[in-house]
Amino acid sequence: MERKRKSAGPLHGSPIEDYCMIGDCETAALVSREGSIDWLCWPNFSSAACFAALLGTRDHGYWKIAPAGKVTAVRRRYEAHTLVVETTFETKDGEVCLIDFMPPRERGEKHSHVVRMVRGVRGRVAMRMELAIRFDYGRTIPWVTSTDHELRAIAGDDMVTLRTKVRLRGEGMTTCGEFTVRKGETVSFTLTNSSPLDKAPRELQVERALARTQRFWKQWSGKNKYRGPYLEAVERSLITLKAMAYRPSGGIVAAATTSLPERIGGPRNWDYRYCWLRDTAFMLLILMQAGYVEEAVEWRKWLLRAVAGAPDQVQTIYGISGERQLVEWEVPWLPGYEGSRPVRIGNAAVDQFQLDVFGEVSAALSRTPEAEDEIRVSASSLQAALVNRLCKVWPEPDEGIWETRGGAKHFTHSKVMAWVALDRAIKHHEQYGAGGNVKRWKKNREMIHREICKKGFDKKLNSFVQSYGSKQLDASCLLIPAVGFLPPDDPRMIGTVEAIEKRLMKGGFVERYDTKKTKDGLSGGEGAFLACSFWMVTSLWLMGRKADARAMFERLLAVRNDVGLLSEEYDFGRKRLVGNFPQALSHIALLHAAFTMSGLWKPETPVKAKGL
Repeated sequence: MERKRKSAGPLHGSPIEDYCMIGDCETAALVSREGSIDWLCWPNFSSAACFAALLGTRDHGYWKIAPAGKVTAVRRRYEAHTLVVETTFETKDGEVCLIDFMPPRERGEKHSHVVRMVRGVRGRVAMRMELAIRFDYGRTIPWVTSTDHELRAIAGDDMVTLRTKVRLRGEGMTTCGEFTVRKGETVSFTLTNSSPLDKAPRELQVERALARTQRFWKQWSGKNKYRGPYLEAVERSLITLKAMAYRPSGGIVAAATTSLPERIGGPRNWDYRYCWLRDTAFMLLILMQAGYVEEAVEWRKWLLRAVAGAPDQVQTIYGISGERQLVEWEVPWLPGYEGSRPVRIGNAAVDQFQLDVFGEVSAALSRTPEAEDEIRVSASSLQAALVNRLCKVWPEPDEGIWETRGGAKHFTHSKVMAWVALDRAIKHHEQYGAGGNVKRWKKNREMIHREICKKGFDKKLNSFVQSYGSKQLDASCLLIPAVGFLPPDDPRMIGTVEAIEKRLMKGGFVERYDTKKTKDGLSGGEGAFLACSFWMVTSLWLMGRKADARAMFERLLAVRNDVGLLSEEYDFGRKRLVGNFPQALSHIALLHAAFTMSGLWKPETPVKAKGL
């Protein structure tokens, strides 16, 4: 895809959709179409950023490599089946290709690298490199020293080393270098993260590192068993999710960023560099069906470690290694993406009671490969403990799937997921003969089903509603048939889908709920939630409205950026991606819709409550 070049300007980064992601399965960087890395947390996803221009100004850290003169056109793509990105710049003097990647770390390797290679394609192009390293989310200016073709930036326990043959110089608080690339020539830059207390990082052989990175991603992509329609979109989403899986632990972060706004200029800016349990159920299903058993098992091992302990201490969010303390605080020195404040680090939702988590965890634990006997035994024991706890707490109100800060309610989706927890535990324990008070579980499953159908459905609206007694709709109710609570063709579900189409769809996309009418403790609106829109695709397809589902799916694919990535939401008024980026849940929902449309996935047969 080719576009006219946009100016990033000196004050903030590029539009969210103008970024792509590179990563080494332990952290990730965002690279703009301008050739600027404006976001990178080192050494892992939840570390402090050393490039934070995305949420501030260039004074907060960035690394740009681009033609020194006017650029007439920019083309960008991921190399097929990889996470290696190629950005081609055209000028009046010629054409160059900027290749960006992060080599996955070899076993036992401490250091993480970002490699940037400029290759001459045509003519002779003058280039410029600008590097401003700012540790601690753009606050700390490092002490910089240089010898020959090596530059080191140090502050406290942080050190970044730049190696290149380009002559470098200081310009204000920025390191700069000019060079010229002719056809057939390659100029390379390697940036390495380490600690000044360790031995100096070894010099990377860039061509060998490129070949190794290409081989890693192509071998991984080659395991994909999906052969349905929209294969390119499916593969790109799978690669994106793999890149967001923290390799040492198996945990998958919800996004690579923090505080990208759900509405430009608004306060709904959250830190998503953590692992949400609710992403597990559909995520594990997709990984298994796509052929990625190893990743599914590693994720489940992470899950078992993270939620180990007392059942009443289960959280909805954990750190990438299972950390429980995720204290939320605001960063006063960062002005926010396009002035969207506050910038938040950590997430206070970790302290919320969210009933739906029991359902997602129970469903995830039930999807254990039979060969994994050791995991299945521990998973069955944990599942039983969680479900026993659930039998006590499900009648209580909670904060719900959307982590609203307007007080606890009896959210319909939360109660449905409580039913899922019991349903999956019953089936799992009956299949494997594990211990558990199945009779008690069945009684509670029956009570929850009856209560939801009585209190969560509004006959006048002919729709399930956000919470008991409410008149507000909620797109999370689209998941009711997907989890097997009711069949897709149940009149109540048909009515719910039609009501959401009428009242929550705007511009062809689905909003989570009406933020103007729902007291969620937050000010400001938001864009259409992309995962909800894909849930609508799945619902329409399961109801038999296949043409409508396919049309909507293709409309959603069209809002991906030029390299196939999605954020959390879409501002259909401004026609812009908003929210954290790339967003795991958006890509999970895309994959689930694609698997549904291909016939590779169908919901479980509902267990009907007596008398209904």
